[in-house]
Amino acid sequence: MRAAAVAVAVLAVLAVGAALPRPGLLPHGPARGDARLRPGDDESSPGVPLRSALRLYGRAARRLYVGTNGVISTQDFPRETQYVDDDFPTDFPVIAPFLADLDTSGDRGNIYYRQDDSPDVLDQAAGYIQAGFPRTTSSFIPSNAFIATWEDVGAYQEVSQDTEPSKKLNTFQAVIAYDDEDTYVIFLYPDGGLQFLGTRPKESYNVQLELPARVGFSRGDGDDPKRDGLFHSLANSEQALRRLERESNVGLPGVWVFHVGSAAPLDHVEPGGGGGASPSMPQSPVHHVPGTADYARALYSRADRASTELPAQHGLEAMSPHPDHGPRAPAPLGIVPKGLPASPGQERSRRLHPDGDSSIWQSYSTNPSSYSSGHHGVGVEEDVHFNPDVFTYSAASKETCAQHHGRCSPHAFCTDYATGVCCHCRATYYGNGRQCLPEGAVHRLNGKVSGSLTVGRASVRFQDVDLHAYIVGSDGRTYTAISGVPQPAARALLPLLPVGGLFAWLFALEEPGSENGFSITGAEFTQSLEVTFYPGDERVHITQTAEGLGPDNYLSLKTHIQGQVPFLPENVTVHIAPYKELYHYSSSAVTSSAQRDYVLAAGTANQTLSYRLRQNITFAGCPHARLPARQRLSVARAFALYDGQEHVLRYALAARVGSAQDDAENPPVNPCHDGTHACEATARCQPGVGMEYTCECAAGYRRDGRGCRDVDECTEGLSQCGPFTVCLNVPGSYRCECRSGYRPAEDGQACVPLAPVSDPCEDGSHPCAPGDRARCLPRAGGRPACECLPGYTGDGIDCSDVDECAENPCHPAATCYNTPGSFSCRCQPGYEGDGFQCTHAEGSTQRLTPCQHERLYPRAVPPGPLPVGDGHVPQCDEEGRYRPLQCHGSTGYCWCVDAAGQEIAGTRTAPGSTPPRCGSPESVQQLTPCEHERLYPRAVPPGPSPVGDGHVPQCDEEGRYRPLQCHGSTGYCWCVDAAGQEIAGTRTAPGSTPPRCGSPEPTERPRTMCERWRQSLLEHYGGSPRSDQYVPQCDAGGEFTPLQCHGDSGYCWCVDESGREIQGTRSEPGSTPPCIPSVAPPSVRPSPRPDVSPPATGTFLLYAQGQQIGYLPLNGTRLQKEAAKTLLSLHGSIVVGIDYDCREKTIYWTDVAGRTISRASLEPGAEPETIINSGLLSPEGLAVDHLRRAMFWTDSGLDKIERARLDGSERRVLFDTELVNPRAIAVDPVRGNLYWTDWNREAPKIETSTVNGADRRVLVNKDIGLPNGLTFDPFSKLLCWADAGTKHLECTFPDGTGRRIIQNNLNYPFSIISYANHFYHTDWRRDGVIAIDKETGSFTDEYLPEQRSHLYGITAVYPYCPGARK
Repeated sequence: MRAAAVAVAVLAVLAVGAALPRPGLLPHGPARGDARLRPGDDESSPGVPLRSALRLYGRAARRLYVGTNGVISTQDFPRETQYVDDDFPTDFPVIAPFLADLDTSGDRGNIYYRQDDSPDVLDQAAGYIQAGFPRTTSSFIPSNAFIATWEDVGAYQEVSQDTEPSKKLNTFQAVIAYDDEDTYVIFLYPDGGLQFLGTRPKESYNVQLELPARVGFSRGDGDDPKRDGLFHSLANSEQALRRLERESNVGLPGVWVFHVGSAAPLDHVEPGGGGGASPSMPQSPVHHVPGTADYARALYSRADRASTELPAQHGLEAMSPHPDHGPRAPAPLGIVPKGLPASPGQERSRRLHPDGDSSIWQSYSTNPSSYSSGHHGVGVEEDVHFNPDVFTYSAASKETCAQHHGRCSPHAFCTDYATGVCCHCRATYYGNGRQCLPEGAVHRLNGKVSGSLTVGRASVRFQDVDLHAYIVGSDGRTYTAISGVPQPAARALLPLLPVGGLFAWLFALEEPGSENGFSITGAEFTQSLEVTFYPGDERVHITQTAEGLGPDNYLSLKTHIQGQVPFLPENVTVHIAPYKELYHYSSSAVTSSAQRDYVLAAGTANQTLSYRLRQNITFAGCPHARLPARQRLSVARAFALYDGQEHVLRYALAARVGSAQDDAENPPVNPCHDGTHACEATARCQPGVGMEYTCECAAGYRRDGRGCRDVDECTEGLSQCGPFTVCLNVPGSYRCECRSGYRPAEDGQACVPLAPVSDPCEDGSHPCAPGDRARCLPRAGGRPACECLPGYTGDGIDCSDVDECAENPCHPAATCYNTPGSFSCRCQPGYEGDGFQCTHAEGSTQRLTPCQHERLYPRAVPPGPLPVGDGHVPQCDEEGRYRPLQCHGSTGYCWCVDAAGQEIAGTRTAPGSTPPRCGSPESVQQLTPCEHERLYPRAVPPGPSPVGDGHVPQCDEEGRYRPLQCHGSTGYCWCVDAAGQEIAGTRTAPGSTPPRCGSPEPTERPRTMCERWRQSLLEHYGGSPRSDQYVPQCDAGGEFTPLQCHGDSGYCWCVDESGREIQGTRSEPGSTPPCIPSVAPPSVRPSPRPDVSPPATGTFLLYAQGQQIGYLPLNGTRLQKEAAKTLLSLHGSIVVGIDYDCREKTIYWTDVAGRTISRASLEPGAEPETIINSGLLSPEGLAVDHLRRAMFWTDSGLDKIERARLDGSERRVLFDTELVNPRAIAVDPVRGNLYWTDWNREAPKIETSTVNGADRRVLVNKDIGLPNGLTFDPFSKLLCWADAGTKHLECTFPDGTGRRIIQNNLNYPFSIISYANHFYHTDWRRDGVIAIDKETGSFTDEYLPEQRSHLYGITAVYPYCPGARK
């Protein structure tokens, strides 16, 4: 009866037509006993204990959680900011029917969930499952189901008074059906259920962006979740999301079924592929997607994150031919059917068929013996015999792939053979199967080198010096650098090219039918090498051990060198001619031997020498692999050099490996070279012509009859030992040792007496200034250092007193007295204190005047014609009144003031000009503070609103601040006190009712933690701390200053907003750490000046990241991530577009928060300058024309494209029609052309015109989605764009012809720039900068800033002006 019920359920689900109606969902809601997730933006359910454990990704799950954002997990969710905008894989387990930033606040939908074991629900679920897996689940009936339903839920959006909530709502369902053996997941999307396909990131501000939802699975347990861990992506683009309702992998539109757990080993996600019901049942039509074969790529992400999304052909899969059973259930791509690569010819056939049989389809059977671990296969070996409480393990006597596929690389598949298993790399990868690397990519190798060498007569030892190798796999080039080998060994190793030659063999360019070393040994092997130098017969042994691949596919290697090498003078260079070398192969070893000549060149004199090498390389190979008997390595270029300044030994080779031809290329070897000569051990074999040779006594020996005997240089007086030495004879040589009480002289031959080392600081022979002004510091080598004491300045030899009083260190009500090396402060009559803090004495009538008070608490210089500098300290007369003439101490500007210290309009003069003539302050009209601020507006106090342009206060008839103040452009309102300061808690948002403000009364803010702590310590110290006692430093807003120092000890450190020391920042006397404020500037003071931190010379990238502009230097085209830094901090801004003027070395940017366009020079100390601050709504793209001294920008809020001169003048609109969402813009200064993108979702396009707005036309409007980034390459003359909709990076000629795809699998690009042979783009999924090779389209590098937030615009800064820009 139960089977009949399931059959009826199958018929029911297949008979509903071309789309799944709402009734096609499993029953849900309060009537079925569902729990309802509380409304909100980022909510999660309590853990739901399951009645019985289910299998998921090879594990037992006993509890499930449901989240607002379209996800189910086996653990509680992190904050949504950690996953909701990111691509797969996640770092926690996920079942995601529609992962996006969803929101059910305000009664916008419901989320239901429950467990269910009722027969009607289980039968309906079984019907879907049997439709997806007809051949394996015909009798499957789940015992339990977990159902989660998202019904009419909305996307998160920031709703203001001017906007209404979107009416687009989504409905979908996820069902987890399981028994004791298997677990299946069903995703259900009813007709019309997906009305929106993505959500806007919360950090997008005014920038119109929408990230598509993600649908799929993620195991979420890799060591690096961005590079490892199993995941399965069903859809993450708009095109694929639209197909969820229309298509299926079971023959029923809107239904998707997956096998996610099994008692049999199953560590991947297996999509359904039945193509509909069984033949006896009617099938619903499913529209075939043309060209599906073009998408036959792996479902699993590669290490370079190039995961691929497949359009649906009966479920996003391609049908595989089957010779016996007709059309077979589709095989999930990336999960190779037994015995086969994912597609014919995908793998190297010689590895698949060691017996040479090329009929690869014969192994495709219904009971196959090999399967793939899949990209990023996890290789879990647990749960072989499933028990919800205990995991057990078992292994058969014979190794099989089912047991040991975890040995294979994630980029390999496993094959069972009669005697065991072997791993084979997939297509586009090479290696031995255990380790696989991407073909043609750049690889790196790190290692350590140790050794004990005799160089001439000198002994040299070194331990764990660094070795780095850089491999360009596309053309077989290898570069090796060994740093830190001491002299004379480093120079003597120059001829020893085989040290770097190992890497040339490993990564040689493969000729057809040949394999390089890495394809045979992988990253685990041992090389033993013996080199014998002629004519000196020096012998050295080298052992190099590879220990596998580390993070980022770095190969790890240890090298040991021991023996004797000839001495090389400093003025000698080594030249090695191109050569060929024959390698012999067996199943576990590779051997070679060769003779190599090298030339020593010193000026015009050359000397040719040689050495003989023998090497063997042992490894654990696959016994079933058919290796070539012999191969020839051809080295076309070989270089060896030593950099004396950097102390680096370098080798460079370019090699290819090919077949060894059986011809005359293997001439007979001279007996001296193959060891078949008859010379005695103490004699040297000297090769002659052909096979002839002579035996000669080696140095240090002389002929004695037919043999050679050692010469005793010590007794025969032949040594070069100097005075006070002892000569010791050794076979073939001698050595000199110093007598007791002597040490070697600098010439290395003689010895000199050991003399006690004097300390000039103790015996008074130092050159330092007297002890009351300087101190002497002993240093190695007997040369002391001199340092002036605190209170003095100089080089330590000459020290002069510092007049501390010139810096006004005392309280304004105190007098400063300078003394030698110090100073003192005394409070004036009527005040009491320590001179640094003076307070009005009880009973005294004298108080601080306003001028004296402002000297104590300086205010910012009113904004005006001069750049904003540091605070101005006013000048007071003898009675404490403001002097009529005020001049800024650092900028040189001067102006007149009234009696209140307020600047008199029109009196300011520039630096270097004659100051204004100012009369008595009482004789001029006084401006009130409010009137003064209307003349010189200050910044809006930081608060809930983004900082915009300057706020101009409203004053009443008497010039006082009106109690209610509102910002003219942002719409925020707040109450102020009599001084115009905002009253905390009164600010209201735009569109809401303004606060009710009464008569402003002066308010005094409570003391901060820093101020309370400082006062407490001062009281503890009796009001006058000693120089060795710490007192916290607070800024004018009461916050801890980022830099704190301990009295006059010289020790300083950085603190956080709570005053706690930040570990690792404490500095020694004489230097201070760079500390960054950890809290926003207080509202009563302006933001700190955002000075440009000048970058180094050379080419670098600049990228916009919210409130800062980042600096990322390039080494060639490689990202120097360790040198990245913040170039410019812009508090309150959101920088989007960015470009560079190469003539004036100035950066320009758009700010969507401040609605401005600004610029800043890259010269040290430069400050930002706003050049356009009106008539903008959402300025995004920006392009600079360095030839015409003009800039162009897009405004997606006003739908305009404008241009102006670089100083903001001559502004005019180029286009304000037929634009919907203009974003990126680029300019070709040489040809005078302008290009821009418009990502209008209904009709996206790329347009062009002249820089003057003439000849406007559409370049591209087909096969594009969301063209976010645009760049014009001034060198290739190509226009290229990055599309977040199609995921493509494409290029075309400026006339629209020659269009081609460079990369078809981007994540979510925003902005792009071209430089040399690379593209660099910012990515919103990775929150980083991604590098792409122009020729191959491969991802070569990425930089992820430590501070995680979205990156916007990017540009390249050249050390010169290119022929064209952007």
